[in-house]
Amino acid sequence: MDLFSYAEEQNRDKMQPLAARMRPRTLDEFIGQKHILGPGKLLRRAIEADQLSSVIFYGPPGTGKTTLARIIARTTESHFTDLNAVTAGVADIRKVVEEARSRLGMYNQRTTLFIDEIHRFNKAQQDALLPYVEQGTIVLIGATTENPFFEVNSALLSRSRIFQLHPLTDEDLKEIVDLVLTDRDRGLGEMNISIDPEARDHLIRYAEGDARQLINALELAAVTTPPQEDGSIRITLDVAVESIQRRAVRYDKSGDNHYDTVSAFIKSIRGSDPDAALYWVARMLDAGEDPRFIFRRLIIAASEDIGNADPQALQVAVSAFHAFELVGMPEGRIPLAQAVTYLASAPKSNAAYVGINKALRDVREKGHKPVPVHLRDSHYKGAEKLGHGKGYKYPHDYPGNYVQQRYLPDGVDETYYQPTENGYEKQIKKNLDR
Repeated sequence: MDLFSYAEEQNRDKMQPLAARMRPRTLDEFIGQKHILGPGKLLRRAIEADQLSSVIFYGPPGTGKTTLARIIARTTESHFTDLNAVTAGVADIRKVVEEARSRLGMYNQRTTLFIDEIHRFNKAQQDALLPYVEQGTIVLIGATTENPFFEVNSALLSRSRIFQLHPLTDEDLKEIVDLVLTDRDRGLGEMNISIDPEARDHLIRYAEGDARQLINALELAAVTTPPQEDGSIRITLDVAVESIQRRAVRYDKSGDNHYDTVSAFIKSIRGSDPDAALYWVARMLDAGEDPRFIFRRLIIAASEDIGNADPQALQVAVSAFHAFELVGMPEGRIPLAQAVTYLASAPKSNAAYVGINKALRDVREKGHKPVPVHLRDSHYKGAEKLGHGKGYKYPHDYPGNYVQQRYLPDGVDETYYQPTENGYEKQIKKNLDR
């Protein structure tokens, strides 16, 4: 590299956004994700030994997926190339594959292909990669913010290792703040910046584990704050609030954040924790979830998890849904909250849910047994000649409106409904025992 090229590269680096300049260059500089990159961990060993097989990095924005790919590019002896799934097509994939085959044949050099946002590849594009990943012509590194088990085809998944990256912890983000403010080469160390503790806490809290968002906010705060008389810059809480006013909402109605949040919501109701249930429903509403979807989940929970322990739970859920349809939002959140807290606080029983599943299993495994003769319809002309209804005992003709007789078909001897001792179901159990 000549002097002019070196100066051009240095100037280009200085023009980059702060988050790009601060991107770690080695594993030792990488902050966070110790569950996969800590000393002795499989991924770290594979990168350091340059023995990485096809992998998919999955996690929310700003957690290091692309950074890991770039670190691998610096350490591997294979030829490294990259595509972005937003702009690349099948023709681009074929070109990369042909070059990779030539490189392998002529120089015995592998090709590592990094595909950012791999979830945006359609089935045809993913299928085009499959044989070359399987043959080892290409070592694939995919990065995605979406759950790969939803978005990547199973054949490609089976040939790749999945590594999940988590949102960075508060401690990780504190370390990044300190690094940005002290690094004189790539960070803001030359600007003599101080940050108030409450301002730093605000930025960390609102970044929600996203290093890029945190660094962008720090950069904005630094370049828009006038220096004090001594030339130093002080980032106060007011400045921090202006620099990052709202947390990023990571919630996709078709992705795993959606299903994870709904799962936490239902499990909080099942676990009788109204506070947690309200928190998760608030998260869904804040992210733009359709309240009708939440109400439908509530109606299911009222029967599946509460059932006859409190039969009124289903009525409350349905009535609250009806009230919501009448008043709409934002007032509709009030009957929603009433239903959520009622269901979470109600006694629980899944006996009816378990019972129907057991009955369905028997019907499917044992077939449709004939209806016993005494239970068959006897109201049509000719039924008496067939003997239908013969021997049936009318319960209302007996004391207590009950008489012992068999209602299950022959060959089926199963107790499907086993009421618990919880709530009203205790009374139901007493009635059945009697």
